[in-house]
Amino acid sequence: MADPKSGATPLEGSGKRILMVYGTPKTISFCHALGDAYLQGARSEGHVVRTLKLSELTFDPILHHGYEQSQNLEHDLLEAQRQIHWAEHLVFIYPVCWGGLPALLSGFFDRAFMPGFAFKAHGRRHPSNELLKGKTSELLVTLDTPPRYFHWIYGAPAHRQMTRTILAFCGIKNKRLTEFAPVRTSTEEQRQQWIRQAVQLGKR
Repeated sequence: MADPKSGATPLEGSGKRILMVYGTPKTISFCHALGDAYLQGARSEGHVVRTLKLSELTFDPILHHGYEQSQNLEHDLLEAQRQIHWAEHLVFIYPVCWGGLPALLSGFFDRAFMPGFAFKAHGRRHPSNELLKGKTSELLVTLDTPPRYFHWIYGAPAHRQMTRTILAFCGIKNKRLTEFAPVRTSTEEQRQQWIRQAVQLGKR
C-alpha cells in the first residue's frame, strides 16, 4: 500500500519522490558518477529515489511523423511516463554536446513528452496547457567548454532549451542548474571535489 503523503511504498520510505534521469548515451561515464553521488546524498536524507538510465532503454528516439501521425510508445517509454508521473522532483544528468542536448536525451523528450502527457497542443504556452505543472527539476550538466565561454560567447543554448522550451513549457519549475566543467581538462582531485559536491546537492 502506498504512503498517501508521498505515493511511495512503505519499503521505499516517505521522503520526497525523486526520479533521476541519466541522459548520457554511455553506460559508464562521469555523469553516472555524479548521478550516483547525488543519489547517495538524497537517500541519506530519507528521500525516495528511482533511476531512469536512457542508455538502458529500448526505444526509437526519432519522432518519424511529428505529431501528425501517432507513433506507438514502446514499453520502456510507457514505463518512463509512469515514473515521471510518480515523481515530485526530476533530476536530469547529462553532458552538453555541440552546445545542446545529447541526441538520445533529445529523442527521449520527442517521444515521451507527448501532447496529452506533458502538455496540451494548443500552440502556445499557458498554465492550463502545462500537464506536468507542480513538479520541480534540477540539472547536473557536464561540459568540456569553460562555463564563462559557454555563457558569454555561445549563449548557453542547452540550458535555455532545457529550462525554458522543454521543462517550463510542460509546467516543470527548474530549481537549480549545476555545471561541472571543463571535464576534459580536469584533474582527478577536481573530479573528486565535484563528486562530493553532487553528494551535497542530493542532501538539499
